[in-house]
Amino acid sequence: MDVSIIVVAWNVRGLLYDCLESVYDQTSGIDFEIIYVDNASEDGSVEMVRKEFSEVRIIENDENKGFIKANNQGIEIATGRYVLLLNSDTIVLDNAIAKTVKFADDHTDAAVVGCKILSFDRTLRRDCFLYPSALNMFLSATCLNKIFPRSRFFGREYMTWWDFDEVREVETICGCYALVRKEAIEQVGVMDPTYFVYGDDPDWCYRFKKAGWKVMFTPEAEIIHLGGQNTKKAADRFLLQLHGSKLIFVRKHLGKLSFLLACLATACFFFLRVPYWTVAGLISRKDGRSCFERAKIYLIGGLFCVTDWRNLLMNKEIVCERNF
Repeated sequence: MDVSIIVVAWNVRGLLYDCLESVYDQTSGIDFEIIYVDNASEDGSVEMVRKEFSEVRIIENDENKGFIKANNQGIEIATGRYVLLLNSDTIVLDNAIAKTVKFADDHTDAAVVGCKILSFDRTLRRDCFLYPSALNMFLSATCLNKIFPRSRFFGREYMTWWDFDEVREVETICGCYALVRKEAIEQVGVMDPTYFVYGDDPDWCYRFKKAGWKVMFTPEAEIIHLGGQNTKKAADRFLLQLHGSKLIFVRKHLGKLSFLLACLATACFFFLRVPYWTVAGLISRKDGRSCFERAKIYLIGGLFCVTDWRNLLMNKEIVCERNF
C-alpha cells in the first residue's frame, strides 16, 4: 500500500462526502486506502460513509476525542508506506495525492511533505509557517506581520514574503494536508495528544527535524481547503485553544524564559483587541452584540494568560496531569 489517507470529522457530513468523493475521483496511479475516524457525529456521517464509500475503513468513536487522538487512531491501523492527514473540509485536485507521493519518493530524507493549499476561490492559503515563539507571538499581537507582510522579518511566522511557488524546506506543514513517511513515524512516534487540537503540526515537525528528517513543501500538487468548518460551531472556544496550544509548544520545547515572554505576548494579543471590538459594538447597528461577545472572549483570553494559561485549553485537566 502506497498511502493510508486518514480523515477525521465531527458533524460535517456534506463536507465529508465532497472530500471523499474528490479523493476517489482525483487519485490514480497509486495504491491507497482511506481510514475515516468519526468523533461521535450526530448527523449521519458514519451511515453516509458506509452507504456511499463502502471501501472506507471506519473507526467510530463514542465521544469526541479531538483531532489529534483521532488521527493517532488511524495511524495505528494504517498499512501504507505513507500516512496522509487530510482534513474533511478539503477537496483534492488533479491527482494531488499521487504527485505528493512521487515527490516524497524522490526526496527520501523528507519525513513530511505538504502541497499548495488554495481557498475555495483559488486564492493562496499560507499553510507553511514557523514554530511558535515569543517573537512570532509579539509580531502577531502588534499586527506588524500584517503591516509589513513582504518583510522577511515581520512576516516571518506565516512566511508572507513568499509566494509558495517553489520547492522549499520549511519548519511546519499544516496538518490539513500532510503526507508523513511511516518510517519516520516509527522513529519519533505519533502526534502528542496533549494538544487535543491545534499545535500538533509544529510539534510533530519539530520532533522530526530533531531526529534528522526534513519537512518539505512542493507546489506541484494542489488542494482546496475551506478552513474552520470543523470548529466554527464553537469558534470562540477554539480561538482560545489555538493560542493555548502555541503556549504548550513553547513550554515543552523552548524553556521557561521563552514561555514567560510568550504568555505576555499572547496576553497582549488578546488585550489589544478588546478596545477595537468594544468600539465596533458601540457603533454597529447590526452586529453590536456579536462584537461585544468578541470583545468579551478577548478579555477572558488575556486574563487567562496572566492568571492560569491552562484555562485557555479544552483539555486543561490532561495538561495539568502532565505538569505543563
